[in-house]
Amino acid sequence: MEPVTPYNNSDSKKEQVAQMFDNIAFRYDFLNSLLSLGIHKGWRKKCIKLIAAKKPKHILDVATGTADFAIGAMKLNPESVIGIDISEGMLKHGREKLVKLGLDKKITLQYGDAETCDLPSNSVDAITVGFGVRNFEHLEKGLGNMLRILKPGGQLCVLEFSSPRKFPVKQFYKFHFKYITPTLGKMFSKDTRAYTYLPESIKAFPDNERFTAILEKVGYKNASFSSVGLGLASIYLAEK
Repeated sequence: MEPVTPYNNSDSKKEQVAQMFDNIAFRYDFLNSLLSLGIHKGWRKKCIKLIAAKKPKHILDVATGTADFAIGAMKLNPESVIGIDISEGMLKHGREKLVKLGLDKKITLQYGDAETCDLPSNSVDAITVGFGVRNFEHLEKGLGNMLRILKPGGQLCVLEFSSPRKFPVKQFYKFHFKYITPTLGKMFSKDTRAYTYLPESIKAFPDNERFTAILEKVGYKNASFSSVGLGLASIYLAEK
């Protein structure tokens, strides 16, 4: 089965995803809040609360985008937070946000992805990924490298969209992503494919039990998931 990609051209999925986010970076935060009615912020806060118990001091945020998860992680009073992303456009806007918030000395944003990140083995207490794993070019390779970077006992927390299964959320979801999301995406970002790729990538992603099974296969322990937003997204937790 061919992987779902933003532009369906000969470039690698990683290159296409980077181009897509570069194209929409200037509108990403605005459209995120508009399309989700701001609900995604509450989901991230829940993730931060779930990893708070282990008091992580060194945190890696993969697919950090404009650094929302990394910023949220500051509530845990960590010693270091590193955010990586393959889109220089997103990182640029993230760095501008950090300067405005006075966090540019506490959070480091750098180019990178889950598969090739060369942070030392056993070096971070927690890894977060917000709406990014479905964009990995090689899912198991990315998850495996993150497992390497985690300290023993460290925690992975993934927030990702899922496909709702229950009426009427399932029907609303289909209508929203078929008509509303592409229309607003085209109107504000000028990149039609970015917001038609979104539902396609969600549909192709092995969510819920299938994803926890992949986590266990890669080597994570105690993998679990909980649905949020009436099934619109799921929070996955796993340990090393």
